[in-house]
Amino acid sequence: MSKLTALFVKSAPSGKYEDGNGLRLVKRKDGGGQWVFRYMIQGRRREMGIGGLTAISLKDAREIAAQYRSMAARGIDPIRYRQAQRREAARDRNLLQDVARDAYESHKASLRGDGKAGRWFSPLELHVLPKLGSMPVTEITQRDVRDALEPIWHVKAATANKAADRLKIVLDHAAALGLDVDLQAVAKAKKLLGRQRHEVKSITSMPWRDVPEFYASLAELTITHLALRLLILTGLRSKPIRFARIQEIDGDIWTVPAANMKARIGQERDFRVPLSAEARRTIDLARPFERDGFLFPSARKGVISDATMSRYMERSGLRARPHGFRSSLRTWLAETTNAPHEVAEAMLAHLTDSKVVRTYRQTDYLDQRRDLLERWARFCAGQKLDALKVGKNK
Repeated sequence: MSKLTALFVKSAPSGKYEDGNGLRLVKRKDGGGQWVFRYMIQGRRREMGIGGLTAISLKDAREIAAQYRSMAARGIDPIRYRQAQRREAARDRNLLQDVARDAYESHKASLRGDGKAGRWFSPLELHVLPKLGSMPVTEITQRDVRDALEPIWHVKAATANKAADRLKIVLDHAAALGLDVDLQAVAKAKKLLGRQRHEVKSITSMPWRDVPEFYASLAELTITHLALRLLILTGLRSKPIRFARIQEIDGDIWTVPAANMKARIGQERDFRVPLSAEARRTIDLARPFERDGFLFPSARKGVISDATMSRYMERSGLRARPHGFRSSLRTWLAETTNAPHEVAEAMLAHLTDSKVVRTYRQTDYLDQRRDLLERWARFCAGQKLDALKVGKNK
């Protein structure tokens, strides 16, 4: 039996009041309140809010409760039913968060490891979706994009640009789905945000003439010293060095798995590195540290972190960082050798020319790189040979 009246609902003090048939009124001290429906389903007692007093009258609350009571009698859980309705409504509205994930799934094939590292999606997930994810993609304007990117536009310029680029891909994907989206929203948002004050700076490199002195300072038989030496001698990035495995090295050839090279569309292949005599000596010195096949294991588990070598250089009072030795090598090649551009770029595993040209040019310039890396190693190790003389290649 119904017990409450409209007059009582309006004037009742704070507390809980039963209307009967599972309907309850929860009144707050400020005069507001909420309707709650209580029911049994599969032996469990559950309750759900069905609206506030300002929006739903006593009569409406009784009608809603009657509908849910009928569902429960038929074995349908009203809470799950309502959740399913909301999910369906969200799909119909094509929320940005859903379209973004659909775009990500479609884009995975072009990402290294099918995007499992999550780096492609993270700028969206961290800086766009928290603010715009619950909006229908068709309603997003340049002002919405501006408001989402404004907090990082100047202080995290690179991240902001990545987020903007990813959002543009998502909007293009939405358009391909047949949705009426503003494809210029990102471009117009950039206009509203203005020019970025923070300029992306390249990683500080060491002048190539100073490399031998630093190399000579790496005289201790420690994992950090040996890893830095091998990084300098090969011109590789940090990841291939840190994840170097004994089984990848065969004589004077080190075959770096594609998974350890920088993610780049069209470069899903292993990379061969010719090892100089000095590089092979460094590897032999590192072998006693090998654990689980890794040349440079960490003190606890896995391999040394990405920051290990950087922190060592920082503690040594240097502005240069490990990645900068790639620039040192590239500048040395340009200023002291006659190495062709494509060979010099291959030294750093850089892509040159179009995909079609690379398809027909079936070479990685291994022999030319072997000679150049040998000369680079002799220079780094301070060997003053007449053949070197920091001069031109014959």
